[in-house]
Amino acid sequence: MSRMGSHRSHRGHRVAALAGVLAVWLVAAPAVADPVTDFLSVQRTAVDRAECGPGSDQESGMQGQVPLADRRSGRSQQPYSCNLGLVGQLQGQGAGIVSAAYGNCVYVGSNIPTRLDRPGPGVQVVDVSDPARPRHTGTLIEPPMQAGTWESLKVDPGRGLLAGTGVGLLTGIGGFSIYDVSQDCTRPRLLNPGTGTQLSLPLPITTHEGGFSPDGRTYWAAGTAGGQLSAIDVSNPAEPRVVWTGLTGVSNHGFGITPDGNRMYISTLAGITVLDISAVQRRALFPVVPHVGRRLWSDGQLTQHTIPVTVDGAPVIFTVDEGGSGGVKVIDSSDDANLRLINTIKLEVNLPQNMDVWAQDNGGNGAFGYDAHYCSVDRPVDPTALACGWIQSGIRVFDVRDLQDIKEIAYFVPPGQPDKAGRLENSTHATLGSIVGLPLIGSIAVARAALEGDINGADAVGPGTRPIGIDMSSDWCMSPPEFRGDQLWVTCMDNGFLALQFQNGVYPLT
Repeated sequence: MSRMGSHRSHRGHRVAALAGVLAVWLVAAPAVADPVTDFLSVQRTAVDRAECGPGSDQESGMQGQVPLADRRSGRSQQPYSCNLGLVGQLQGQGAGIVSAAYGNCVYVGSNIPTRLDRPGPGVQVVDVSDPARPRHTGTLIEPPMQAGTWESLKVDPGRGLLAGTGVGLLTGIGGFSIYDVSQDCTRPRLLNPGTGTQLSLPLPITTHEGGFSPDGRTYWAAGTAGGQLSAIDVSNPAEPRVVWTGLTGVSNHGFGITPDGNRMYISTLAGITVLDISAVQRRALFPVVPHVGRRLWSDGQLTQHTIPVTVDGAPVIFTVDEGGSGGVKVIDSSDDANLRLINTIKLEVNLPQNMDVWAQDNGGNGAFGYDAHYCSVDRPVDPTALACGWIQSGIRVFDVRDLQDIKEIAYFVPPGQPDKAGRLENSTHATLGSIVGLPLIGSIAVARAALEGDINGADAVGPGTRPIGIDMSSDWCMSPPEFRGDQLWVTCMDNGFLALQFQNGVYPLT
């Protein structure tokens, strides 16, 4: 490693490498005898690459990578695809972090309203009756919907309810809107015009993430900061009321709930906490929510959410890490007090030996790089496929019929939108990234270069020049893809809504 007096390019490259440590946590962890079952180990293998058939336009680098050369040449402004093609798109004002779908409609999540005098703020309603020609049919403009829904916008398919909270910046307070979408999904009908929707009538909650219980009677709001978790009774959606609130730990994030509504697997900084929520589920007069188990790990950070499923009659959860290149963990939850790691899903770009490439590619693109964020399964019992928004690695689809031998079957990496920085009101990438600069990964290298007089950030993350400001050479795909027959419906921040079609017979899986 060069000394402090070395040439600026070496110094900037070293800073980028240090920033890249965020991409792989504890890379130097000692080898262990059984890396599959030891949660302190770092997974050092990637799933098999997809076999791309006719019509594919494959990645030019390693699995999951948008190479720096492609970003500079403009190649990344065209999609990479493998067995998954674009059917229809509605870019609109871009998309927030997480969107939701019901029937023939998609509800595009909102970002912090940066310009209320321009169209865009609020949740966009998209009619996908014709996937080749999706149409914008309305905007939800209640205060919680305009405040930025982040990861709280969810649908209960059984009751036909859409709900979300107003998050603002990272954590919000008090805002909650719930709609009936069962009659006409293109025209959501607000059910609670009082408490939660008005600034003068807040609910006693903090919010960042949220979701329904399986029976649709409870909406759980997770506030992240301080680990606050609240249960909102929506049995009568016109009068939502908090029936329990408590702290799950130092911090929390997303969660998954078992079909009976009695167990919650809630994410923490790097791991999950198992909660017994049965007292809330049965509406006990004075509900108690005990901790049943907890598992932490070193391979991955900022655990995002969990998906409980049943495989061959046994309970399994998929758990996603949005930071640290931890990928997706597959966990046997037969014994909640002793969770057992079955497998880990990673792409080649997530492996420890590739962290320098990870850092160089993503040095100017903000806080998020080649990490998983939100996933979904094609069915909750004996799922055959898992689809994930893998942020800058695009949409990735995996064959999970054999949990010991998971393979990638398809991907679609949407084109970068370099001319749209600051111009997509609902894209957190395009707006928030521009406002706050280059948080975490890119900011360290580029800010240091600027302070030292290199106003263009030259060599801050490797050879060449990168202007200060958000680099939109690659989109952020963070929302869970929705399986719809042989299609996936998904939103990515800069490209907005995308209807994708499986090709070459890779899905459905038998």
